[in-house]
Amino acid sequence: MTAADELPVRVGVFGLLGSGNLGNDGSLEAVLGYLRADHPEAVVDALCGGPEAVTARFGIPATRLHWNRAEYRTASRAGAIAAKGLGKFVDVFRTAAWVRRHDVVIVPGMGVLEATLPLRPWGFPYSLFLLCASGRLLRTRVALVSVGAATIGNRPTRALVRWSARLAAYRSYRDAQSRDAMRAMGVDTARDEVYPDLAFSLPAPRASTPSGPPGTVCVGVMDFHGGNDDRARADEIYRRYLDGTVRFVRTLVEEGRPVRLLTGDQCDATVVAAILDAVDSPLVTAAEPSSLADLMNEMAAADTVVAIRYHNLICALKTGTPVLALCYAAKSDALMAEMGLGAYCHPAREVDADRLLEQFRALEKRSAELRQTLTERNLAAARQLEHQFNSLTAALFPATDHAHTLRKAP
Repeated sequence: MTAADELPVRVGVFGLLGSGNLGNDGSLEAVLGYLRADHPEAVVDALCGGPEAVTARFGIPATRLHWNRAEYRTASRAGAIAAKGLGKFVDVFRTAAWVRRHDVVIVPGMGVLEATLPLRPWGFPYSLFLLCASGRLLRTRVALVSVGAATIGNRPTRALVRWSARLAAYRSYRDAQSRDAMRAMGVDTARDEVYPDLAFSLPAPRASTPSGPPGTVCVGVMDFHGGNDDRARADEIYRRYLDGTVRFVRTLVEEGRPVRLLTGDQCDATVVAAILDAVDSPLVTAAEPSSLADLMNEMAAADTVVAIRYHNLICALKTGTPVLALCYAAKSDALMAEMGLGAYCHPAREVDADRLLEQFRALEKRSAELRQTLTERNLAAARQLEHQFNSLTAALFPATDHAHTLRKAP
């Protein structure tokens, strides 16, 4: 074996990681688990939104995604606007220099090819394009792994997303509609596969079996103002979502049910505060989860979950706890249908507390049956993700593929 053969594989992970979104960090945790199990020789680092948080939690070196530290603050003064423009130019070279140091770059899950929440083309879509273009130019394999996608109306954003996908060396999607969306936007998806969200590969606690009187209901909340196409009525959407959620929580409390409020991103804390202020009761408490594992522990101890954030839904489903989804994008409806709970979806933009309560009661009546369904669907998801990781090894690590024994499905 030559000295070159003994060099470790250099793997980079990329995305809005360490920035306070628990779902994004959960996807990173899943990929790091795969790398440590199947490619322990790999040297891993990150280009991400919160490098300090990623290094502290996951123990890998990390570099800030943007040169301009005020990238996600609104720029109104001339100096701030100039700094943003300069940052976009500098990031071209920073991204290319980082990519050059790697053999493989993995974008772990997340909705990187969608715009279901407010998004500007010169934000993350631009960063993703720089990554994929640099990978193609510098012959570094870039993999978009179990990512979410949706058809995008804004032309600049759509163009950046389309070219990012085209330039990637490997693509897989977390649901069939994501693959269909990329095909509709002009990407050849003939060789692209669909696998469950990466978070389904994370370990999960065993859900408690309800006994005795009705127990805790976990309510996952979100600072929700609609998506890119809803900017004109963002305040109206938020107010209707919050008012409907408050009415729902208040009714549960009047019935003597303990309610546990959960977040999925740091920005959701304002919604928790608003609900606690509106429903002044010791039965309503709030958790402060710092990971998907924390969320799953909360949900495993609950009778039922009502949630809006996509990865809050996954955490409930993963633990086998029946969940009612407030859906703000088609990805949530698709996930619920895939896991056998398609009848328990409610539109997040048009929350109707009476209808939500009706669906909630119907869900609880079928709790035992649905828990069994979720057990079966979770086993199937775990097997599919084992196949995903094997396929990833074959696509990204061809030189080391024969040195590893394929992981066996449970």
